[in-house]
Amino acid sequence: MSIDPRAVVDPSASLAPGVSIGAYSIIGAGVKIGADTIIGPHVVIKGPTIIGKENRLYSFSSIGDDPQDKKYAGEQTRLEIGDRNVIREYCTINRGTEQGGGVTRIGDDNWIMAYVHIAHDCLIANNTVFANNASLAGHVKVDGFAVLGGFTLVHQFCSIGAHSFSGMGSTLSKDLPPYVMASGNPATPRGLNSEGLKRRGFSPETIQVLRRAYRILFRSGLTLDQALAKLRQLEQEHKEVAVLVNFLEQSKRSILR
Repeated sequence: MSIDPRAVVDPSASLAPGVSIGAYSIIGAGVKIGADTIIGPHVVIKGPTIIGKENRLYSFSSIGDDPQDKKYAGEQTRLEIGDRNVIREYCTINRGTEQGGGVTRIGDDNWIMAYVHIAHDCLIANNTVFANNASLAGHVKVDGFAVLGGFTLVHQFCSIGAHSFSGMGSTLSKDLPPYVMASGNPATPRGLNSEGLKRRGFSPETIQVLRRAYRILFRSGLTLDQALAKLRQLEQEHKEVAVLVNFLEQSKRSILR
């Protein structure tokens, strides 16, 4: 364990072996940090916050502070961060609210670039990328392998599907389905995220099936219910389409379309 003598660590904080804490960082009460996590200088972590192993937090990040919600009245809520995440400079990640389930949760292997804001009660899966200045309002859900371009803004309670992609400066006020690229203000669908799917090992045959699913959903002129009926038929032979169907069935804000 390596703790710079200029850092401030609350006696109740729990630090696993191999944790490193840089100069002028403040680790508050109720914070637990897993093995081999590196906390840079000038980082502030407030509890209750649980951080897993092998994470890297860079300078001037504010982690686990109070939610920016007028309803918050000091309730005991928490932030949970998994393993092997990279959180760059000036990121702000808030704890949950009692009304939203009490927890903000970030999974494993996420790459969170500078000035990103993740608000209260957000649920982030694994292997996502948040480019500089991407910002999530409260209660946003982001599924695995989603990529948010720089300055993407996401409205509260929206869901971002797996393997989706938002272009720079996008404003999302509805749900972004899996596999779909979107951009603009307000954001609109721009096609299948085929390049991202190739990089993640999707076969050409699977990508072609997902192109067909995209056309059914966005290019056929069908209502959403009619498109869902056709997609349910397609998913019988192609399990990847089931990810899209499940997302559409669970969408509460309606989708970008």
